[in-house]
Amino acid sequence: MLNSNRPVRIALQLQPQHAEYAAIRRTAAAAEEAGVDVLFNWDHFYPLYGEPYGKQFEAWTMLGAWAEATSRVEIGCLVTCNSYRNPELLADMARTVDHISGGRLVLGIGAGWFQLDYDEYGYEFGTAGSRLAALAEALPRIESRLGKLNPAPTRDIPVLIGGGGEKKTLRLAAQHADIWHGFGGPETIAHKHEVLDGHCADVGRDPAEIERSAGVGDSSPGDLGDKLYAVGTRLYTVGVSGPDHDLGLLREWIAWRDEKNA
Repeated sequence: MLNSNRPVRIALQLQPQHAEYAAIRRTAAAAEEAGVDVLFNWDHFYPLYGEPYGKQFEAWTMLGAWAEATSRVEIGCLVTCNSYRNPELLADMARTVDHISGGRLVLGIGAGWFQLDYDEYGYEFGTAGSRLAALAEALPRIESRLGKLNPAPTRDIPVLIGGGGEKKTLRLAAQHADIWHGFGGPETIAHKHEVLDGHCADVGRDPAEIERSAGVGDSSPGDLGDKLYAVGTRLYTVGVSGPDHDLGLLREWIAWRDEKNA
């Protein structure tokens, strides 16, 4: 059963593409001032749309800067590509950003998919199956390293797993995630929630422990908010890209959140 008592939260995926860092930083500050709950970037080396070799910044370096530049919002990658960093190193990076931010990091992670990143930076792309197997191996290593670091993290760092694969990704979410993030319309998301709940039953976990998150694309809360809410979504992510960084839609979702949580 989903925990219907969770409050609605709104996230912004501030995509680190097609803009100078100063503009990205100003947008992060504006989003925090507007009342957003979580500020995400993404973990890619090249833009995902627009000019394919356009401006793009590295994600975790940026999170360290955001940890100092913000004061209230949670921060994280939506999502970190497991292929790009040794799991023990990633755990140490997460612990460090957790401390810099005063306990506001969300460790978002996924198996990886964007082949241009792999090819240009010399990582082996492999197959979807090999990348998922690597993620399955990495998650316990990350958890183990987080338990050994000195100083320890300031809190149990929430783990967000992104992806909709029903046999493997959702099972990993049932085993390891505090948040699951997916994409699709309400019917698709409802189905994924059912699959995730089934995996939770198989591994002996209360599915209410996992916050359900979804990307909303360019949809307004009037179009999508209540429909996703009805199927259990509680964290809604709006995306914005440079160079314009229009936060109008984000503000609509924040206003809807406030009405929903009143």
